Amino acid sequence: MALARSLLILALTAAAGLTSCTPRGSGLLNLRATSTGPDEFAILPTKPLVLPKDLAALPEPTQGGTNLADPTPGLDAALALGGNAKSIKRAGVARGDQGLIAAAGRYGVAPDIRVSLAAEDKQFRKDNPGKLLERLFNVSTYFSAYEPMTLDRYGELARLRRLGIRTPAAPPETVE
Repeated sequence: MALARSLLILALTAAAGLTSCTPRGSGLLNLRATSTGPDEFAILPTKPLVLPKDLAALPEPTQGGTNLADPTPGLDAALALGGNAKSIKRAGVARGDQGLIAAAGRYGVAPDIRVSLAAEDKQFRKDNPGKLLERLFNVSTYFSAYEPMTLDRYGELARLRRLGIRTPAAPPETVE
């Protein structure tokens, strides 16, 4: 009996020791995460290096200038949304992209949207701190806090189909 108890205590101690060595989760879904590390979503991969056909056509290097392999997320996003690469310029919006800008801002544009959303989200997280044990054991409260804002995808699909709106990307209706 004493040997079984000793083995049980040894096994529990080993398990506790091993679990304390494991790193905590990434914290991405923890509303109270206070990481001071780098933002992994701010890292942009460079474009592949390509040897131009005419080396004489390369621009002179300038201090703080751009590189052909530098990422251009603004240009890439404008192209993904249907913009014209030839008309997209560094300063301002080209005439060919006015339709794209008009479609993106058709419901109005708030110049301070980032500040406003950050303040609203901070207040929301303050109002939804999680339950006592979730806070005590640092359990993610992300899904439970934002659950009321989640879209019921099947209910929305049924609503759109009732209205006669085509949903070609959704699975076909089942016939019973």
